[in-house]
Amino acid sequence: MAAAEVPAAPAVGLSRVSVRLPGRVEPVDDILARAGHGARESRMFRVQGLRNSVTLAEDERMEDQLVAAGLAALDGGPAGLVLYGHTLLMRQIDLCGDFRDRLRDRLGLPGSHFYGVSHINCVSVLRSVELARRYLGRRGADPAERVLVIGGDQASCNDRARVFPGLSVSGDSVAAAVVHGPGAGRPRYRYLSGATGRDTRFHRSRRMTPEDIAAYPEVCRTQVVDVVRRAARQAGIGLDGIDWVMPQLSNRMVWSSFSTKSGFPWDRICLDLLPERGHNFGTDSLMALEHADSSGRLRPGDRCALVAIGRGAYFQAVLVEVVDDL
Repeated sequence: MAAAEVPAAPAVGLSRVSVRLPGRVEPVDDILARAGHGARESRMFRVQGLRNSVTLAEDERMEDQLVAAGLAALDGGPAGLVLYGHTLLMRQIDLCGDFRDRLRDRLGLPGSHFYGVSHINCVSVLRSVELARRYLGRRGADPAERVLVIGGDQASCNDRARVFPGLSVSGDSVAAAVVHGPGAGRPRYRYLSGATGRDTRFHRSRRMTPEDIAAYPEVCRTQVVDVVRRAARQAGIGLDGIDWVMPQLSNRMVWSSFSTKSGFPWDRICLDLLPERGHNFGTDSLMALEHADSSGRLRPGDRCALVAIGRGAYFQAVLVEVVDDL
């Protein structure tokens, strides 16, 4: 489709992404050994491109990381709504009480609404971006409204919980971004479209049957291609209109298959962070976007597909366009 035929994008933007990395880096082999996995699993992860995983140091707290990332994304501005996307489930009393109130106070947003987005595993953070976009598009919304999206989980609290056999090893990184309406200032990224997917056959997650476990990888490969294609169509472009894919950093094999199945260029899938940071639940694609931007890889007009895959099986793609900083 010619550029003149592309429909106008929704007037919703995203700020630059703020990332907070913990102070410790652990070899994946050490984590696997503590979780009771042997040399065979270690070799598999090395083939899949995972080497290290980032972990909170002894004097670091996940709450402090969430606050630091959120404050950096806010950049001194307000937000009427905070969405915290997370994979690991927290006690309800924490999310509905002291935890919520502490975060709002420390972020300087004591009067803001605060919601956790969960039960969709690693899709939770990108789904929060999509929910923020819908919130800003509601009837009667102020064009200057802003929503803070934060994501991050402390995987290192339980080594067994951070290892997904055959798939990934998870770390403790945090990412945040502000999603805002057209009256809230110039964005760094313009929201173009989003698409979701789910296959309910795999709702048992870690308790899947052997047959489901065997079928799951191929279904994921097919669904990832489908969800990115649907996001591209919704934006009025084809897959060839996307410049970069910002992937979930679970393992290299998923994206090798994506490139083969879709024809999307392998060198346009931003996997640079995979060996040293590994998988970090729902924050992966935001971290990949931040890294590509801060390293000078992105140019104004580049279209980036942010992609997440959640056990369950859940899928989310968000398509954004880089805006000139002028």
